[in-house]
Amino acid sequence: MKNKRLVIGFGLLITALLAYAFIRSSQQSKPDSEQTPSSESSISQGASQEKSLKLGVLQLLSHPALDAIYQGLQDELDKEGFKDGENLTLDLQNAQGDQSNLATMSNKLVSDKSDIIVAITTPATLSLANVTKDIPIVMAGITYPVEAGLISSEAKPGNNITGVSDRTPIKQQLELMKEIVPNLSTIGILYTSSEDNSVKQAEEAQAFAKELGLEVKIATIANTNDIQQVSESLASQVQAIFIPIDNTIASAMSTVVKVTDQAKVPVFPSADTMVADGGVLGLGVDQYQIGVEAAKMVIAISKGANPADTPIVIANAGVIYLNQAKADQLGLVIPDTIKSKAQLVGPAANQ
Repeated sequence: MKNKRLVIGFGLLITALLAYAFIRSSQQSKPDSEQTPSSESSISQGASQEKSLKLGVLQLLSHPALDAIYQGLQDELDKEGFKDGENLTLDLQNAQGDQSNLATMSNKLVSDKSDIIVAITTPATLSLANVTKDIPIVMAGITYPVEAGLISSEAKPGNNITGVSDRTPIKQQLELMKEIVPNLSTIGILYTSSEDNSVKQAEEAQAFAKELGLEVKIATIANTNDIQQVSESLASQVQAIFIPIDNTIASAMSTVVKVTDQAKVPVFPSADTMVADGGVLGLGVDQYQIGVEAAKMVIAISKGANPADTPIVIANAGVIYLNQAKADQLGLVIPDTIKSKAQLVGPAANQ
């Protein structure tokens, strides 16, 4: 009986050893992909994956000037390796000029937890600033951010907002007008009373015009419905009209030009797209370049730059945009000193 128990015990031991050997052999023969990774390996793999950027964009309305800013933003991000749908999620919200849309869309971009939000125009930035003090906001095409109450200073914004200014040298623009329009003595300034940027630029233009010995007639609109009537009244009193950066008027530039052409009064806007749409000449910024500079700022912030310490960027020092076809139509002779430095826009640019 005792010998029988020994045999059984020995048999069980042999069985256990064989089972253990089989299990060990099976584990060692598994490919690496089927084995459970160590915690150190998992951490390493996670760290090597590139973080995706969730970028919101709030645009005031559709217009070639503002669309060019957005295009510049997209192109520069793509150039720097941020591909929409891959490592970039891009959410464009266009308010189409409606203030209530701005508020709704601002809340959406914030509630969707955008990493960074680009605001195209001052109204868009003001709307976002009312909703978030935490998410970085990059302004694109803001003329006077300090005066608008968005930041404490251009050198050191001091909060979650920084960006790119589209400020233009207004006095030089008026000096160009004097060179082009014979015996210029009276100018009109046309702008939208509800756009803070336009109001500030119009005030500067009025002061500079007086320095240059020009009489000034001011005309304001509340919305696009006012443009034809106000333009007709202003054109009957002046020899030329200056228009600052103004999104409302830019969106209805064809209406302004239709009126001023009939009166033979040249219009000098501050944006290349407005010159192309019927203005004669403008000393403005490259709207596309504003988008490029905004994208560079977005990338810097995504890598750790603090908006509060990031100075405002001026898009460029000013580019002369010339609509030669419009100048010819109105019988204006552009001096060679101006023409040689100008960038052609409008019909002549495609010839």
